[in-house]
Amino acid sequence: MLVMGILNATPDSFADGGEHFTYPAAVEHGLKLISEGADIIDVGGESTRPGAERVSAAEEERRVINVISKLTDAGKPISIDTMRASTARAAVIAGASIINDVSGGLADAAMLDTVAELKVPYIAMHWRGHSKEMNNLAVYTNVVEEVIAELSLRIEAALSAGVSKSNLIIDPGIGFAKEAADNWLIIEEIERFVALGYPVLVGASRKRFLGGDDPTSREAATVELTKRLSQSGIWAVRVHGVAANKAVLQ
Repeated sequence: MLVMGILNATPDSFADGGEHFTYPAAVEHGLKLISEGADIIDVGGESTRPGAERVSAAEEERRVINVISKLTDAGKPISIDTMRASTARAAVIAGASIINDVSGGLADAAMLDTVAELKVPYIAMHWRGHSKEMNNLAVYTNVVEEVIAELSLRIEAALSAGVSKSNLIIDPGIGFAKEAADNWLIIEEIERFVALGYPVLVGASRKRFLGGDDPTSREAATVELTKRLSQSGIWAVRVHGVAANKAVLQ
């Protein structure tokens, strides 16, 4: 199982907003994550925490493109965490080799065609709406069945747009339009997502459902979850604290 290190070049991310917002701080943190053993660095310039305001495409690119260019020299794969096709394209030109789209192509009608053209791995997450509205959309009769069904529609859309099956990765979207109980039900049945036949990414790091008021206090729970998921057949976990999560896998 791979470990994807989170690099938020944002002022308002829930767990580390502002800590790595400047170019020097972002590059320094990215290199630190690589030194700790990250297999992939996921660089994002727009917070997707509940209630977050969107930023312009120009601002998003300003935050991430130079950081990606610099970090590619370190030799590890870089993914771009974006919902915008234009940012995804600019990031791949700058050296990113994976596109991580939390909207699964729903936020930008050009995304799936762009991914097909760029021929890079694409992570499609389960998503029901932007940060401002997603908490109101956490209504399910059977969360596992519904998330699988909705993700399957995104898989079909990606394949129809020309995205290669071998380039497609799925993410059940822990914490996105989901209550705590929904998140735990998905984790309990994560093997059903693996059974869909695509690599599965799980991004649960330091999220509220793990308990505790302070995101940094949830690191121990994150590590325990990584340990648990390591037996599930998933492809990767997306985490803030790379060293501790790598250690539990060894």
